[in-house]
Amino acid sequence: MSLLTVRHTTVYRYADPVGFGEHRMLFRPRESHDLRLVKARLDITPSPVRLRWLHDVFDNSIAVATFDEATSSSALRFDSFVTLKHFETLLPDYPLEEHAKTYPFTYSDDEAPNLARALLHHYPSDDVSRWVRQFLDPSGTTGTMSLLRSMTLAIKEEFVYARRSEKGVQSPSETLESRRGSCRDFAVLMMEATRCLGLAARFVSGYIFMPERDADDTIGGGSTHAWMQAYLPGAGWVDFDPTNSIVGNRNLIRVAVAWDPKQVMPLWGTFIGSASSFLGMDVTVTVTEGLG
Repeated sequence: MSLLTVRHTTVYRYADPVGFGEHRMLFRPRESHDLRLVKARLDITPSPVRLRWLHDVFDNSIAVATFDEATSSSALRFDSFVTLKHFETLLPDYPLEEHAKTYPFTYSDDEAPNLARALLHHYPSDDVSRWVRQFLDPSGTTGTMSLLRSMTLAIKEEFVYARRSEKGVQSPSETLESRRGSCRDFAVLMMEATRCLGLAARFVSGYIFMPERDADDTIGGGSTHAWMQAYLPGAGWVDFDPTNSIVGNRNLIRVAVAWDPKQVMPLWGTFIGSASSFLGMDVTVTVTEGLG
């Protein structure tokens, strides 16, 4: 078990004082058997007139800030402080059900209806279908975990990581053509490849802890991080981080899950003023051991 503290700061800057509409935040990690919150604090400047919490359709925890109409400022700052206990999954081989240990397999009648949205393609592409075939054993059966591990490692070794501050993601075809992308681009590529195999996949947004011993080999610190999960009978939703070739939850802190990256933006909202007033946004994320 590791005790970790995450500080996530976002600052919007404006040329002139502006008013603020509603803002929604996805900062609070998803508590589970492998992640337990010790304390959490959210500071917003200027202060909202109201801050409420809700669970979305994926059971992600969302904070909703509403501001007084009279409030105006040339900056809007969000500071999230979270301390949590992180329990690393120590299973080198996940206990898949017997029928799911080799690919191809089918989901049970009980599971299949609930996984329908996780099987839908968002970027239908022959490029992805061709790319994923290289990981299949010519004999016709492939070890399921071996297949997904190979895909995870291939993206890490064959593609170049490039941090992008722009909204949205590249299509998997663009990532395959350029052989470069951000963590969310790699996550989407692997999601679509996994779905091409008929396996359920979903997008994960969160943070990554970078211990000093791994600092030279780990990518994605300093901002939010993204990876994907595949649903495997017997093991459930298993984390795969193609940016760092991580299988399992090692150093990964889940905040939100969804079928598509657009559904788990860390922060979104509106301001009242001239569009030209917006100067930019600064995001800083630090994940450290111990109490913050």
